[in-house]
Amino acid sequence: MFISETPFEEIEYLYYNVPIEEIIKKATQVCDKTYGNKVYLRGLIEFSNICFMDCKYCGIRRSNTKVERYRMSEVDILATIASGIEVGLKTFVLQSGENAYRALELASLVEKIKSKWSDIAVTLSCGYFKKEELKILKKAGVDRYLFRFEVADENLYSFLKNGEKLSKRLEMLNNLKELDFETGSGFMVGLPGETDEILLKNLRLCRDFQFDMVGIGPFIPHPDTPLKDARQFSIERTIKVTALLRLTLPYANIPATTAAGTLDPSGREKMLKAGANVLMPNITPPLNKKKYLLYPEKICIDESGLECIGCMSLRVKSVGKVLSFERGDSISYVK
Repeated sequence: MFISETPFEEIEYLYYNVPIEEIIKKATQVCDKTYGNKVYLRGLIEFSNICFMDCKYCGIRRSNTKVERYRMSEVDILATIASGIEVGLKTFVLQSGENAYRALELASLVEKIKSKWSDIAVTLSCGYFKKEELKILKKAGVDRYLFRFEVADENLYSFLKNGEKLSKRLEMLNNLKELDFETGSGFMVGLPGETDEILLKNLRLCRDFQFDMVGIGPFIPHPDTPLKDARQFSIERTIKVTALLRLTLPYANIPATTAAGTLDPSGREKMLKAGANVLMPNITPPLNKKKYLLYPEKICIDESGLECIGCMSLRVKSVGKVLSFERGDSISYVK
């Protein structure tokens, strides 16, 4: 059954005038019609916390000298993927700090992965690359690219990113779409300086780009950043935006993020009930996982993400859903 996008005027009306319970109910109906009760799994590998950006909100920002930097070897990355494949995972997200790798390095890594396992999906989330570099990555076999814009307001973006331009980020997102990557992006909810208008601007940008995957999560102040004393919003703000996002983009994949589970023990379940349909067990080796703290008190850092899959199965069952080990391409991308 074809589900049309909710007109953005209605999204705005829902945001300002309708109780969160009713918005969630609408989003649940849409998600049930597009993705059923399936929750897709992606194995997340945080293979390096080296980052040359200095974003005011991020725990692995360049200026944070308390961070113990690491870089996993190709051998360790391949072994981690192999362990994920053993338990049935068919899609992997390789994430690092920004500007830490050259395109040719990443292309070589992806070619090795694809030569061993040609049927799996590989997502990169490694920051900004020029269009010619993205072509190299596409040719190497990268299926998906995740590049969050974080906030759609130029002034707030520039403040949070120490003078960086939002237009540069949007240019790369355009390039990803033009080069036929399955394109993911997203934003944080509750950033300092965020207004209702900016939050809705975030949703509008997602609609305008027709992203195939949108990852959102609550802003959580990190004690080793300039925003350590910023206000912390409750999880309900993120849940409401998740539901509105599902109505805005019915066919996009929407993860229930770890940050939501960190802020609220039932945060991921609440996101799944509000229209999310993806979970990303973090299968990074625990020794490295503890060093990749974008925000404090991150959950599930003391064990392998592979051990978490059984727990995730029970969690999704509690909200009437089931884990799916399918490749899980976004319906919007397939369409």
